[in-house]
Amino acid sequence: MENDYSILKEFDYPPQEVSRGYTDRTLYVNLSSREIISKSVSQAMKDIFIGGRGFGLRLLWDGITSKTKWDDPENEIVISSGPIGGITQYPGTGKSIVVSVSPTTEMVVDSNVGGYYGPYLKFAGWDAIEIQGKANQEVIIFVDGSTNKVQIIEAPMDTTNTHVLTKELLKLFAEPGKENCVSSVTAGQGADNTLIGCLNVSYFDVPRQTVKVKQAGRGGTGTVFRNKNIKALVVKIPKMGGKLNNPADQSILNVTGKKINIEMKENDPIQNSMKTKGTNVLVEIMDYHDLLPVHNFKFGAHPDSEKIASTVWEGIFDLSAPDGCWYGCTMACAHTVKKYTVQTGPYKDQEVMVDGPEYETTAGVGSNLGFFDPLKILEFNFYCDTYGMDIISFGTLTGFIMECYENGILDATKTGGLELEWGNFKATTDLLHQMANGKGFGKTAGLGIRKMKKIFADDYGADPNFLQDIGMEAKGMEYSEYVTKESLAQQGGFGLANKGAQHDEAWLIFMDMVSNLIPTFEEKAEALHYFPMFRTWFGLNGLCKLPWNDVEPTNNRTKYDGIDAAKVPEHVENYIKLFTGVTGRDDVKTGEDLILMSEAVYNFQRVFNLRMGFGTREFDKIPYRSSGPVTSEEYESRQERYDKQLVELAGYDIEGKSTIDKVKELRTYREDQYEKLSDAVYKRRGWTENGIPKLETLERLKIDFPDVVEIVKSAL
Repeated sequence: MENDYSILKEFDYPPQEVSRGYTDRTLYVNLSSREIISKSVSQAMKDIFIGGRGFGLRLLWDGITSKTKWDDPENEIVISSGPIGGITQYPGTGKSIVVSVSPTTEMVVDSNVGGYYGPYLKFAGWDAIEIQGKANQEVIIFVDGSTNKVQIIEAPMDTTNTHVLTKELLKLFAEPGKENCVSSVTAGQGADNTLIGCLNVSYFDVPRQTVKVKQAGRGGTGTVFRNKNIKALVVKIPKMGGKLNNPADQSILNVTGKKINIEMKENDPIQNSMKTKGTNVLVEIMDYHDLLPVHNFKFGAHPDSEKIASTVWEGIFDLSAPDGCWYGCTMACAHTVKKYTVQTGPYKDQEVMVDGPEYETTAGVGSNLGFFDPLKILEFNFYCDTYGMDIISFGTLTGFIMECYENGILDATKTGGLELEWGNFKATTDLLHQMANGKGFGKTAGLGIRKMKKIFADDYGADPNFLQDIGMEAKGMEYSEYVTKESLAQQGGFGLANKGAQHDEAWLIFMDMVSNLIPTFEEKAEALHYFPMFRTWFGLNGLCKLPWNDVEPTNNRTKYDGIDAAKVPEHVENYIKLFTGVTGRDDVKTGEDLILMSEAVYNFQRVFNLRMGFGTREFDKIPYRSSGPVTSEEYESRQERYDKQLVELAGYDIEGKSTIDKVKELRTYREDQYEKLSDAVYKRRGWTENGIPKLETLERLKIDFPDVVEIVKSAL
């Protein structure tokens, strides 16, 4: 194989089996100096930072300074799975977390992803890979667990786009018949030319004999990747097996896994049908409850939503084989459209396979932009993936552009001829291709909503307050696809999240809005403590959250009430067993012990944001559309609801008042509610009124390191 590419640097490392979920070392690669070294992992590192997101944050903290920008060579990309990551007995155990300084938020970001890279990296001998510096040419970093070598390689292929590149990498690095022993990380030309680049992590679909990908989508990690001149990361292992984690007690994993897999088989078809519909099961549910984003989150439902409902996708997906993005995942929600003919762009008329779509895609580039045609959604899905662009950000920022076009802030002259009206397929695909090529108006769009708001105000004279109200971003991250106007807790879930408006920290809409389980500020704050911390725990350990509460024990809702049922206690017990069964730790006995692990890492990340110049109350603000109706049109679309709220909740006399008056009064009430929620959440989390972790909180969580304390003291 050495004759097939030029090796710029090679590093031999001693083989080391995984023990109790860890290899006890991480791999450091500096692309500027071509230095490759092994770093040891201390017991304290494992005790406090656990793995995955925790390892990524700790390594990044040590590798950069408070002045590091996303495109500085010293910025890092860190990828780590976690101690449970890679077991095959339990569904959803193949996740990894990517950590870096984000181009869109300008602070630290974590993005979770499926596929095989993280677990395979561990099986090849490394708990994490930490990449710093910038190569002076296109390179591949190859970790070969078969020969115990790490190589920096001059990339021999010209292509960048993922659906082509992953196949070329497989031919170059995989042995015939062992394609499932290789995984890659790639981006695409969209990551070269926008700030919303994503990473595609591959896995080999044995039944279909093809390579597929999952995305680390949020925060522009793909843009950092391509800025470093990385063509791909590749890892290879000698063989795949079910016991490569060498757990402390394999029998615990076997028993716990058998139980959940029976539950998955029996309950999924009658609960969410994730195996046949995937997360698209949410489309009709969100539409029914007025939560499906339509026209830049103005509305929450649409008469045509049935055309993109989960039953439609069930008929389009290839269900000839299970679709799990990791071995042993009986949820199998990673669906595939096997044959799709591309309609536009450089691959027009080619027949391709599309990974997905998931709910976020269907809502983000479907209903939110006025498209209710599955084939159009597939077009956006395919190109965002192969170009390496976050489809959530693409859908949300395009919705913002379309509303600006609708309001005369933009016109065809400003957009270079693109008539960016709701549902204009040609204009939207043209925009997507422009973004991927860094040309025309696409170059502006690729900067993301936060930067577009400033451009539209400074260059086009738009009202910055209106732009702030309708620009669906928080901390610089575009919103994922849920209308939150009637869920104060979910507004907090987006606004108070460490990395920006992403639902993987807290998804509380149903608990709050539909079921009314957390009516008081204190109860909402408790939920905004527990659920983000529990979801953080998944990111520390290499786990997907879907098997936790998207399929439940049959008796969960009768055995437990309210918020306790939402926690799915039997599954929490399962995770305790998995963690202790893998690691052998005897100090983890309750769900609160899991929460405590997450609190340490979560608060460390909050201080990390503080270190980067963020991390205080002012950066937890949200666009008003996240809280309520910005325009008269929005108010009048739900007038009965809003009038009733003004009278019953705000004590406002609506008699004789204009819609404009009512919009203003409702805004005063709802913005005050968000501030009171923030107060309650800060108090529950042990933070000051300005959102800064208190010194006693750091001490309680054993993260009162001198440099951490110094940053907090300087901000108090």
